[in-house]
Amino acid sequence: MDTVWKIAAGAGLGLVVVWLVLIVALLMAGRRYDRPGLGEMLRLLPDLLRLLKRLAGDAGLPRGVRVRLWLLLAYLAVPIDLIPDFIPVIGYADDAIIVALTLRSVARRAGSSALHRHWPGSPAGLAAVLRTAGVRTDGDAAPQT
Repeated sequence: MDTVWKIAAGAGLGLVVVWLVLIVALLMAGRRYDRPGLGEMLRLLPDLLRLLKRLAGDAGLPRGVRVRLWLLLAYLAVPIDLIPDFIPVIGYADDAIIVALTLRSVARRAGSSALHRHWPGSPAGLAAVLRTAGVRTDGDAAPQT
C-alpha cells in the first residue's frame, strides 16, 4: 500500500511540474511580442468576442481558419483552463495569450483584411487587436515576424 501512495505522489508532483512549465511557456510567449496590457484587452473583450464569432461564421475564410476560431471559442467557453481564472492576473493571461496567438494565425492565413472587415468596435480597439495579433498598423497589413 505504501508503494501505491509513492506512485500517486510522484505522478501528482509530475503533473504539477508539467503545469508550471506550461505556465512559464505561456508567459514567455506573451512577452515576446509588443502587446497591449491585460486591462486594455479586457476592455476590448465584448468586441473581440463578436469579432471571433463573425470570423468563425464567415464562409469566405478557409475552413482551417474557421475551425481554429470555433475551437478557440469553445476553449474560452469551457471553464477548464491551463491556468485557473481565480488566480490573480495570470489566471486570465493564458486566455489572452491563446487569443492573441490564434488571431495572429488567422491574420497570417486569411489576411488582416478579414479582421478589418469584421471588427465591430472603434478604430483604436482595432489597432490594439492588430498589435496583439502581431499585424503592423502603419498601413502595411503584413504580419510581423
